[in-house]
Amino acid sequence: MDVRESTGGTRERIQAVALELFTEQGYEKTSLREIAERLEVTKAALYYHFKSKDEIVSSFAEDRLRRMDELIAWARSQPATLATRRALITRYADAMFAGERPAVMRFFEQNQTVLKSLVAGQQMRERMMRLANELCRGDDSPAAQLRAALTLFAVHSSWFAVRTPNLTDDERKRISLEVADELLAKIGTGD
Repeated sequence: MDVRESTGGTRERIQAVALELFTEQGYEKTSLREIAERLEVTKAALYYHFKSKDEIVSSFAEDRLRRMDELIAWARSQPATLATRRALITRYADAMFAGERPAVMRFFEQNQTVLKSLVAGQQMRERMMRLANELCRGDDSPAAQLRAALTLFAVHSSWFAVRTPNLTDDERKRISLEVADELLAKIGTGD
């Protein structure tokens, strides 16, 4: 195993454990010491990868920002059609629901105040507006702008607004995309 692989794996383990603790007991109540203890490493070993809890949260956001940038670039290369809008919101939902990302989505939804205080949080809001702009490209009406933002919110709010017990992530995603599609269908129609 090469050093970068080892370092990357350690970094990912730290992120996973931190996310577990942030979700279990809250961001504010979790210390770096507790993260190190759960990982069974020294605090110094943890500091090698992350100097603060904010750096850990920023690392989650950086991954999400990169995915959003890729989606924005893809959307800009496509025609401003309903098919493109549908593909964009589906790709967005796929990017946010894959792998460990549902846990990250839940963390962000539960810790808005933490996110707002970080530069990464401001960058995420800016990317969300750019994504919304791509969703209504070709229709600059106020209604289209609102529908585009609500389309993204449909994906996000499925983590806290849908409170049905035992709902799978796939079911949650399907429902959010159904609602998103209802909103997208009105963009560009003059309604």
